[in-house]
Amino acid sequence: MIVITLTKVPNSLRGDLTKWCQEIQTGVYVGSFSARIREMLWSRILKNIGTGEATLVYSTNNELGYTFRTTRRDKRVVDFDGVPLMMQMIETPTIRHGFSKAAKYHKSKKFSKKTNISNNMIKGAIKNDFIAVDLETTGLNTSRSKIISIGAIKENLKGEEEQFYRLIKINEAIPEKITELTGLTSKVLNERGVTLEQALNEFRKFVGSEMIVGYNLSFDNNFLLKAYLSIGQRALVNSMKDLMGIVKEKDIFLDNYDLETVLKEYGIKNDNRHNALSDARATFKLAKELNKKGYLQI
Repeated sequence: MIVITLTKVPNSLRGDLTKWCQEIQTGVYVGSFSARIREMLWSRILKNIGTGEATLVYSTNNELGYTFRTTRRDKRVVDFDGVPLMMQMIETPTIRHGFSKAAKYHKSKKFSKKTNISNNMIKGAIKNDFIAVDLETTGLNTSRSKIISIGAIKENLKGEEEQFYRLIKINEAIPEKITELTGLTSKVLNERGVTLEQALNEFRKFVGSEMIVGYNLSFDNNFLLKAYLSIGQRALVNSMKDLMGIVKEKDIFLDNYDLETVLKEYGIKNDNRHNALSDARATFKLAKELNKKGYLQI
């Protein structure tokens, strides 16, 4: 049996879940299906959850007979000798009176745009308020695979590119297939890489409060969520947009929606596929094209 609870999620996601589960109470869904369908459904939930939260409970072969996952930012699922436990995160949000941080941020951002508009017009560039992100990992399964590189691209107010690229040390051999795709080996990572905690701390600083975009972003976000939780930190709370979903909605006649196919359709070159920084740069260019057409709705 599988139980899913949802809070403050889009109605479209609730309707989607009823195809597989029975809603026995508002926001509580029960179903019985294979592990493959469960993983696909959880991925779909993470992709379409918006600002809401979700928790998944399912049967497994451990001492309790079940385990669970959650997107709650105030909790973390930890394994204690094979028993899953829900741990309260150290960082607990405090209530502040007056304007919220979000309101202050948007107000300062609006003021910043007004004060810099003349400079942008002189330079002939307008800042794109999003950051493109891409990860390379040792595999596709978030429970077993590790992040080995993070790439991100953004622009400053002058329209100049700023980049972030970190290789990450891991204490295990990289699968041969992954090395063939990325060119990365355990030796390269251990010689040139940094710890996961350092990479994530620097990445959080780089992205700040900007919108994050990516292609099949749910994949990257799932790995980032697990990685931040693994070092005892809250997950990113940035607004996120998956360009794959936008392209599927707007370009319905493409042969397929692989990133390379989409880049070719938009006349964008990616000279170093499966390199996190190069893929992030190509994704950023795609986001700019979609933004010009008004598809990002920033």
